[in-house]
Amino acid sequence: MNRARGRLAAVLLAVVLGAAVGGCDGSGSDRTSARPVPSYAAITDVPESLSLDGTTVTVGNPAALVLVHLYEDPRCPTCKAFETIGGGPVLRDWVVQGKARADYTMASFLDGRLGGHGSEKAVNALRAAFEQKKFAEYHEVLYQNQPEETVDGFTTARLLELAGKVEGLRGPAFDSAVKTMKYRNFVDTAQVAYVRAGRRGGNGPGTPTLEIDGIRVPDETYNSLFDKTAFTQILTRVYAVIARETPKPARA
Repeated sequence: MNRARGRLAAVLLAVVLGAAVGGCDGSGSDRTSARPVPSYAAITDVPESLSLDGTTVTVGNPAALVLVHLYEDPRCPTCKAFETIGGGPVLRDWVVQGKARADYTMASFLDGRLGGHGSEKAVNALRAAFEQKKFAEYHEVLYQNQPEETVDGFTTARLLELAGKVEGLRGPAFDSAVKTMKYRNFVDTAQVAYVRAGRRGGNGPGTPTLEIDGIRVPDETYNSLFDKTAFTQILTRVYAVIARETPKPARA
């Protein structure tokens, strides 16, 4: 679907900034309530795919109006805050409703800063979960059970144990992939993609970093990522803008 991202960039940036300083004005729901939106019964039914460059996992309807791109590290406690008590649960609801899709680029830079290999092992395990179309479920479990940042707690044994919380994930293929770091290349290329996304000396943008339809959430409204109400307002306003600007399909 052509959403004319370049033409919308300035508008969307204004929407994101505006959501941090004003309440929801209700205009979004009035404009979009009549548009049919395909939805799913639960996150277990949502489609998952891999980007063409092999660095990013997409969760959600490819035709969803709102595209959210997240850069995260499994060991990052701020990512845990987003995913467990902030905007993460809101985003999952929107993905299930079919109104948004989420792209996840999983970095592993904290291993280098803190020592150990927990981030790399977790990213590899997430890629193995994707093979079973259970990335989203396992991603949620890992952040709910994240060890302390300074503890290299995502060991092979712990990752397999946590996989047991996702119905149908454990099996010979998944277990072997986790134990052998089968997806090392994915881990490395995802980290390179994260670094390339940075704007401060090539060190990566920090985690979590979030982009909505290609517009990076600016520092001025960063705290809104951790406030469910504010994050809902952002998504609602962006959805309204995109729905208004997207040409409706021609009648047969």
